[in-house]
Amino acid sequence: MMHDTIFWVLAGLAAVLVGMGKGGVPVVAMLSVPLMSQVMSPVMAAGLLLPIYVVSDMFGLYAYRHAFDKRLLAILVPATTIGVVLGWATAHVVAEWVVSGIVGLIGAIFALNMLRPRRVEPAAKTAEVAPGMFWGALTGFTSFVSHAGAPPYQVYTLPLKLPKEVFAGTSTILFAYVNAIKLIPYWALGQINVENLKLSVLLAIPASVAVFAGVWLVRKLPERLFFQLVTWALLILSVKLVWDALTKV
Repeated sequence: MMHDTIFWVLAGLAAVLVGMGKGGVPVVAMLSVPLMSQVMSPVMAAGLLLPIYVVSDMFGLYAYRHAFDKRLLAILVPATTIGVVLGWATAHVVAEWVVSGIVGLIGAIFALNMLRPRRVEPAAKTAEVAPGMFWGALTGFTSFVSHAGAPPYQVYTLPLKLPKEVFAGTSTILFAYVNAIKLIPYWALGQINVENLKLSVLLAIPASVAVFAGVWLVRKLPERLFFQLVTWALLILSVKLVWDALTKV
């Protein structure tokens, strides 16, 4: 592991992105693993960043403690649990690039459909249990495999047309739960160790401050612009996941 200037610059930036993501800024936290992968293996990067996610989640939970959708969480919490367990059970047999490619393709198609011009905006959908269990399980699985739970989560939640702070708060609470339950299997698989934890403690400081910068930005953004940014961010991330998968074939 390279503890030089480049390492600390990239690590600090990755921590800030994690914090801003936990503050509700769309998808930016997903850039943290690719950034850290420039100076360490993706597996080590995921293990290093997970405790930072968890610490940042605590501040995000406080910031959005009054803004979330109870029904949505009631559906997605058990669903994502199933997904994390499946990810743990298949960690040694499922190739990460296959999962990333499939998730990226789904996310890209969905985002392009959301962005196409419409004469009439579609009505908000209801959070139904069966689709929620499917997309929730996929969210938990992909979050476990590569910290890439955002695309399937957004495929399910964006059509619900939640108010922006409720959307951000529900996302923060759900992924706080997912990240917490990932700690045990990550430790068991050796992706978290004592050296990583020491670095994580230091990097959690800028991440925690960045949470409140993210919350401020979400509250300042107009609602329509916020969801346009979410959808574009989903498209960009999904295309990157597909590209990463294709380069590993």
